Amino acid sequence: MNFQKIFLLFLYVLISIHIIAAQEEDVIKVDSSIVRLNVGVVDNRGQPITNLNKADFTLYEDGVKQEITSFQPTVAPFSVVLILDMSGSTLGFREVIRMSAIRFIDALSPEDRVAVAEFYDKVNFLNDFTTKRQTILNSINTANGRGKTQLYKSLTTALEKLSKEGRRRKAIIVLTDGVDSDLRDTDRSFLGKFAEKDVPNALQPETNDVLIRVLNKSDLQGVTVYPLALPTGDPAKLADPTPIQTAMFSASRARLKILADRTGGTLHSINRLEEMGRLYAAVAADLRALYTVEYQPANTKRDGKWRAVKIEVNNPELISKTRPGYFAK
Repeated sequence: MNFQKIFLLFLYVLISIHIIAAQEEDVIKVDSSIVRLNVGVVDNRGQPITNLNKADFTLYEDGVKQEITSFQPTVAPFSVVLILDMSGSTLGFREVIRMSAIRFIDALSPEDRVAVAEFYDKVNFLNDFTTKRQTILNSINTANGRGKTQLYKSLTTALEKLSKEGRRRKAIIVLTDGVDSDLRDTDRSFLGKFAEKDVPNALQPETNDVLIRVLNKSDLQGVTVYPLALPTGDPAKLADPTPIQTAMFSASRARLKILADRTGGTLHSINRLEEMGRLYAAVAADLRALYTVEYQPANTKRDGKWRAVKIEVNNPELISKTRPGYFAK
């Protein structure tokens, strides 16, 4: 091998090392040994309590007291992904969606960073995270589309986007009927194998692989998810449904409930379109009343088992709410 070939080989290796190093710097690594919880606290009348501090909380994992290593008050800013369902099922009330979403933005803190995304056949981010309200409003007003409902793809994409927001507090607010097109097709195929009498209990929403992957990714970052469920996905509002249709829509709505409960959020069911703006405002109020705590579990095993989490307020007249736990993966 002559000197020129040796030099070119050395140069290739050097460039390759540089590229790999640069790629590694671009990857945001989530410290899976740290557990983050967004915590809401209310009094016995349901009114939020926003003036607590770290010493007011006691945290347990599997019944073992844990040390709170980080505490953020309710005024700490959030990074929020606002996801809008622009599939064919929302064509008739786009203006209501836009006006309600703007009401949500108006109720946020000025320091909250917001990224707006839309989904239909594909998932589009209309703006990156920003505090510039006009940019956010422009994105909401230009959201448009038609076609399928790529709900869980949008959630996965939002979580990837949030992973680049470092240790900021994080939330996803998603407006949807909940009937993901891909999952609907899978559910229909699965239910077709059952006798009609067995269809209502055939689907087990909590075992769905797509949902589980989203939940695990949410756990890693401590992301709280607030679904706003449109009436078009309500199984009770179907006109003369078949048993399979009822089972599919019921499973879709149940998955939204699991998504909210497991991440410490709340599922808001929109019974009438006129309620949408009020429910968006309620979500914004919830965000403004959340504390965030972090801890490093005393049990360091990453065995994939469930870890039950409980956080208590030292004042017995106050009630706390957070996600119930996580899988130690």
